[in-house]
Amino acid sequence: MIVTLGVVVALAAAVRSTWSPCGLSMLSQITPVAEAGRRQKFGRTAAWFVAGSVVGGLTLGALIALGAAVVAATGAGESAVLAITVVASISAALVDGRVLGAGPPFLRRQVNEDWLSKYRSWVYGGGFGWQIGAGITTYVMTAAVPLMIVLGALTGMPWAGVAIGAAFGLTRGLAVLTGARVRNPTALYALHRRFDALAEPVRRAVIGVQLAVATVAAWLLAPVVVAAVLTAALVATYVWVRTRVASQPMGPAPVGGLVR
Repeated sequence: MIVTLGVVVALAAAVRSTWSPCGLSMLSQITPVAEAGRRQKFGRTAAWFVAGSVVGGLTLGALIALGAAVVAATGAGESAVLAITVVASISAALVDGRVLGAGPPFLRRQVNEDWLSKYRSWVYGGGFGWQIGAGITTYVMTAAVPLMIVLGALTGMPWAGVAIGAAFGLTRGLAVLTGARVRNPTALYALHRRFDALAEPVRRAVIGVQLAVATVAAWLLAPVVVAAVLTAALVATYVWVRTRVASQPMGPAPVGGLVR
């Protein structure tokens, strides 16, 4: 069950991460119109980007696998694993909702836009993809990323850690395909307007996923009565966090070019 929860969180984290400055920049810089301006083919660059993202995810997965091996060596029981899952998931939701004050983004690092003019498409496509897919080398937009790492380690199975990292990397990489039909500036602006409109709903949905993971773990851990009470508390927490999140403005998103 922890493997399943880890994959769910990985997918949610990857989707939310698309709204990072790096993620949005990729939607501007790796498109048919942008690649034509550099005399490159979008399909080839996008393929290298997705491949790089998968390798980046596998790199992250290797680190998660190391944590899983450590957890397995400790002999942690199912109850301890589920209890940590509940606490970690609720904590991640509170961080993303800025209930505790500080919140994402973390690690405010951008990719190097100079690569676009200096290197061939396979270099910047694969290189940018790896950094995006690795998850913790550029902007971290959600606490679901460290939660994913924690859950992957809690599986106690290195192969599961690798799979969770790969799922994250692949999902992040595939986001570049949303710009496959951008062939002029008007289409590019329309794409970013749609992404701007989805930013808040996606952020709230990820918080909901984190609390849902906590709820599932609580039902597996606690007696029915205790789990039911905790579920009600989590639902109330979600409503409260969602209200707070909705009232917090997001920073401006880059529409063209890379932003440092």
